[in-house]
Amino acid sequence: MKNVLSQIFSLGVGAAVTTKEQMEKVFEDLVAKGELSRAESKEMMEQLTEKGSQAKRDLDHRVTLLVNKTLKELNLASQNEVDALKRRIELLEQRLH
Repeated sequence: MKNVLSQIFSLGVGAAVTTKEQMEKVFEDLVAKGELSRAESKEMMEQLTEKGSQAKRDLDHRVTLLVNKTLKELNLASQNEVDALKRRIELLEQRLH
């Protein structure tokens, strides 16, 4: 069982595949069966949680980069540019009246 958990750690998908509650249950069962000590269980749980957090941060970063790249390629106006144009239009309208 430790080998399977090590493989999950290696893949870095443990936290993404299962919920924290499910992981806790698996570790509790392993402790109850004597396959893991309480300390090993806690350490593995912390490792899975950290790997899951890191995977989420990495994914968030990649998504942000991809969205920014896509927006740049679409050549869309930024909110600041739109706001500046609105102000210019308002000024021009005031000059006309």
